[in-house]
Amino acid sequence: MDKFKKWFDRDFDLDIPLWMFPSLVERLRGTPARVKDIIELLPAEILTRRYEDAWSIQENIGHLLYVEPLWSGRLDDFESGKEVLRPAELKNRKTKEANHNEGSTKEILFMFRESRNSIVRRIESYNDDFILRPALHPRLNKPMNVLGLMLFIAEHDDHHLALISQILKYSTM
Repeated sequence: MDKFKKWFDRDFDLDIPLWMFPSLVERLRGTPARVKDIIELLPAEILTRRYEDAWSIQENIGHLLYVEPLWSGRLDDFESGKEVLRPAELKNRKTKEANHNEGSTKEILFMFRESRNSIVRRIESYNDDFILRPALHPRLNKPMNVLGLMLFIAEHDDHHLALISQILKYSTM
């Protein structure tokens, strides 16, 4: 998995045109279905197997669930007019402590879908002026608006989907 740049080492161009809003909504809405399509026929031993020191497939899905409150909280920050968005918990403590490999993949995916649908509904309710209002992203140290947050979330989703695909590739070798 050496082709991957670590998430926290990535930078983003957050100057997203408003016309991308519908496409970004669909990327966010579609992530739970994409996850389901990848994993639904996999046996538990593949879902919970770790490759080297990386998270398992199920742990990656659990992580997507556990960062949903951060995305929702950042929407809260925009709604309350904060100048700086809340920071992420950079050590991923919740994901590590959750022991996702002992849980139900279906339950994790169900909760992820419910949470993501709630976030998408909120985003779809915003007007253009609100969507374009910036706040400072604390780690990137640059302004981000709702469009930028949407791209950030979608890229984070895709990062973990790509990791899951790599785990599948290595687990079948």
